[in-house]
Amino acid sequence: MLHIFKTWLERYFADEEAVLVAVLLVASVIILVTLGHVLAPMIAAIIIAFLMQGMVQRLNGWGIPHNLSVTLTFLVLTCSIFLSLVFVVPALWRQLINLLNETPRMLVEGQNLLLLLPEKYPALVTELQVKELIATLRIEMTQWGQSILSFSLTQLPVLVAALIYLVLVPILVFFFLKDGEQMINWLSNMLPTRRPVMRKIWMEMNLQIANYVRGKVIEIVIVGGISSITFSLLDLNYALLLGISVGLSVLIPYIGAAMVTLPVAVIGFFQWGWSNDFFYIMLAYGVIQALDGNVLVPLLFSEAVKMHPVAIVLAVLVFGGLWGFWGVFFAIPLATLCKAIMNAWPTAMLEERPAIALDTGEKFANE
Repeated sequence: MLHIFKTWLERYFADEEAVLVAVLLVASVIILVTLGHVLAPMIAAIIIAFLMQGMVQRLNGWGIPHNLSVTLTFLVLTCSIFLSLVFVVPALWRQLINLLNETPRMLVEGQNLLLLLPEKYPALVTELQVKELIATLRIEMTQWGQSILSFSLTQLPVLVAALIYLVLVPILVFFFLKDGEQMINWLSNMLPTRRPVMRKIWMEMNLQIANYVRGKVIEIVIVGGISSITFSLLDLNYALLLGISVGLSVLIPYIGAAMVTLPVAVIGFFQWGWSNDFFYIMLAYGVIQALDGNVLVPLLFSEAVKMHPVAIVLAVLVFGGLWGFWGVFFAIPLATLCKAIMNAWPTAMLEERPAIALDTGEKFANE
């Protein structure tokens, strides 16, 4: 057993770069787990700067100087934040309050519908079972309401921190866009000059993460915008709230679409019942999901790494459990990073060993 472990160490950690990569990975995970909440503004700024870097590069390609390109990109970002705070957030908040106020009425109607089941299907459902289900739902809803109330009271400091982030994060984004290349060069100077594994991983991940993150943001905006407009045209209540939920659901492959279908169907049912309007809204929602999966995703992620659905779901569960929203958002890039490391690490080691063995053989023959 000891011999096997020693052989494994010699195979994957004989090179000093392999040890350095392992140390950097472990240190990064420890920093994110222990200091993630402290570094949240910095991490958010890096992510936003990474998203906006494509616009800066596009403006540079048109012959616009770098500083002016950064300034124009920063103005687009600040205007987007301002418009969201002035128009989108208040409307979203009003619809959320209205939904919470309508929840008791919807629960009463749902209770009445459940009580009709024993009359229509006495062989399948009894009245006692329905009453037990209603009592359980009441307990769950009471606990849910208490959780919302306690959350709103305990998260007041978070609101203050959010106001600070609104000022701090844009400033950090500006400097990351302006001096990002110098920062990367400074960090690279601290690493060994000979780093084939790091270079291979970086080249692959820089392309994959850029394509995925920017494409995912574009997908969220398009799907959320089209869903909100479609729901509004069909006079569905809480159209903006549901539209944004549909847009954010694309963050979780396979699972997100299934999860957001329930609130869309429930609100549509309590608004119209089993009518043509209800079937129209569900048909429109199905068309949006079909176009997203069969048209938009292939266009935006044509260069994405192909991963098995089981690996994607596993990545969402693991990284989402570790880092919440950002873990879900970056689940696929992080899984791609793990895949790139596993592919690059042994290949780099095996590519170098034949050359070393050949040189050693030639020296022995010459001697």
